[in-house]
Amino acid sequence: MEASPALSRIGLAGLAVMGQNLALNIAEKGFPISVYNRTTSKVDETVDRAHNEGNLPLFGQYNPRDFVLSIQRPRSVIILVKAGAPVDQTIAALSAHMEPGDAIIDGGNEWYENTERRIAEATGRGLLYLGMGVSGGEEGARHGPSLMPGGSHQAYTNVQDILHKVAAQVEDGPCVTYIGEGGSGNFVKMVHNGIEYGDMQLISEAYDVLKNVGGLSNEELGEIFAEWNKGELESFLIEITADIFKVRDDLADGFLVDKLLDKTGMKGTGKWTVQQAAELSVAAPTIAASLDCRYLSGLKEEREKAEEALKQAGFKEEIGSVTSGIDKKRLIDDVRQALYASKICSYAQGMNLLRAKSVEKGWGLNLGELARIWKGGCIIRAVFLDRIKNAYQRNQSLPNLIVDPDFAKEMVQRQAAWRRVVGLAVAAGISTPGMCASLSYFDTYRRGRLPANLVQAQRDLFGAHTYERVDRPGAFHTEWTKLAQKSGSSVGALN
Repeated sequence: MEASPALSRIGLAGLAVMGQNLALNIAEKGFPISVYNRTTSKVDETVDRAHNEGNLPLFGQYNPRDFVLSIQRPRSVIILVKAGAPVDQTIAALSAHMEPGDAIIDGGNEWYENTERRIAEATGRGLLYLGMGVSGGEEGARHGPSLMPGGSHQAYTNVQDILHKVAAQVEDGPCVTYIGEGGSGNFVKMVHNGIEYGDMQLISEAYDVLKNVGGLSNEELGEIFAEWNKGELESFLIEITADIFKVRDDLADGFLVDKLLDKTGMKGTGKWTVQQAAELSVAAPTIAASLDCRYLSGLKEEREKAEEALKQAGFKEEIGSVTSGIDKKRLIDDVRQALYASKICSYAQGMNLLRAKSVEKGWGLNLGELARIWKGGCIIRAVFLDRIKNAYQRNQSLPNLIVDPDFAKEMVQRQAAWRRVVGLAVAAGISTPGMCASLSYFDTYRRGRLPANLVQAQRDLFGAHTYERVDRPGAFHTEWTKLAQKSGSSVGALN
């Protein structure tokens, strides 16, 4: 549609594919929307799409002033531009025409502290501000994403009816909730992406073991993942993985997946997640392992040279000795169980990071509700998120997902298969850093006593850092070296 006869209910600025799709989704749900982009061809393109996709109530605007003034008050404007400086530039251009009580909603993957700075700046001008995580990719934006809005509760209330309709719908409601104050929405989206890194890494390891230890073909892998998607692993990532194995190369013989360069790209949210885990002293080894693997994957030329230099490590021979006489059916089932148990550890780490940040910032995050809004629309959507939701509803102060009675039982049932897969991979010289990190996390967390007593003794010896004892209160310091020399000389005297 060209000119708007009445004011639009909401506006959206930033018309790359995500912005276009979200705007069309909003319009399709019956909310008239104004759209704006600095490059005017993008405005025309979006208006054309709205016409072709069902004469949707979407109205193109060609400068910031006309755009802002075409929206009914109190105005709500979603911006979907590249994180960082472009967001500040867009806010400056639009807010010049906005009035007190109007709201800006940033839908990009923004660093949460940038959102908190912008909230303070907006508040100074009487404007409301939301930082809203949007997950689900281009498809999700068009047909129903998972939305994570944080910041001004009033700004959320003003658009709640729109967000409820636009979000993915699951049996217990729309995949959106008010997350909390400040940059909480962006932080939750960041951790969602960190969990996503872990998930993708674990799936790639399952593929590696099945292909290189099990000797499975792409056709078999496609069938296995499709089968797994009917059970406890049912999820978006497992579903798309099954599809990937079915696609043949249209430029050469064979399957397309085998022709892809093994260098993984990244935008930064995984790195932020691991940095935040370190800042908050929260162990997130599965997510950290997935990040390290992306770094190592980038060293393609180095790895090719290392393969040559270290060929005496005998990768092929090791695999050969391990794979002879392998029971494929059992391996497939073992890998399924190892993948599931490892995933639970990855989600447990993400949830603990969210809880720690929530305590630090006073956000009052509802972990069960976060699991619920991730059940649809988003990249990590999975059937077992419903069970994570139930675990936190049963016990809001659950210290770790793996000690929830239901999950604890499952971990124990699957640990034998999990250990077999990791052991097999180690013997074959295939790295499974995500599965190993998850298993180490599980084994460390479930032990009442760790060898950390020796580390404390070392710290006290060289740095007089003191230590606590298990049998009496207080801080203690020992002159370890002197006592060791003394006992050494007395042992010598006895001899």
